[in-house]
Amino acid sequence: MSTVPDGKKLVRSPSGLRMVPENGAFNSPFSLNEPQWVPDKEHHCRRCGRCFCDKCCSKKVALPRMCFVDPVRQCGECSLVSQKEMDFYDKQLKVLMGGGSFIVTLGTSKTSETMMCRLSNNHRYLFFDGESHFEVELSRISSMQVLTEESTPEGGNSRASGMLLHYKPTGSQDPQQLRMEAADDKKTASSWLAAMHKAAKLLYEARDR
Repeated sequence: MSTVPDGKKLVRSPSGLRMVPENGAFNSPFSLNEPQWVPDKEHHCRRCGRCFCDKCCSKKVALPRMCFVDPVRQCGECSLVSQKEMDFYDKQLKVLMGGGSFIVTLGTSKTSETMMCRLSNNHRYLFFDGESHFEVELSRISSMQVLTEESTPEGGNSRASGMLLHYKPTGSQDPQQLRMEAADDKKTASSWLAAMHKAAKLLYEARDR
């Protein structure tokens, strides 16, 4: 499954040039489908598909969730959302693909293993590498809960210390639980978990659409 190369192709849509996977089955789980629209004299927002006058739809903003090569015209509301998402694509995706070290427990097992967890380059899998190796497909994650702990003995701000995932392994309909807790490098693990929390929001939004 995850070893199949993800080739890309350049396609021209009515809204602009897009770099998309050759096989649609390998779309990033964070991606959004391009909205349907009918060309007319008004301008349309490439993200929501609604029509606006030139003044209300004049901004051109990057839209990586729809694989556009160049910044595209968006309405005021959508351009703000897309600009906020760029922080995820510019910074947090790199954190996720860089990985973090976690103590991983599967199901109700009493044994745990220290593993490096990272997001695959095509954004579709979480890779877990230690003495053993396994993968979790993001599209098969049903719930994701961030675990926190106090950052100082005196209390104050809490920081992410772990994550509880529920997912269905590939080829199975039986749900599985996975618990991740930060290993030695807690700062890197906390940054990875914060980025994964943001990824979960985009993942659920893409599913709802």
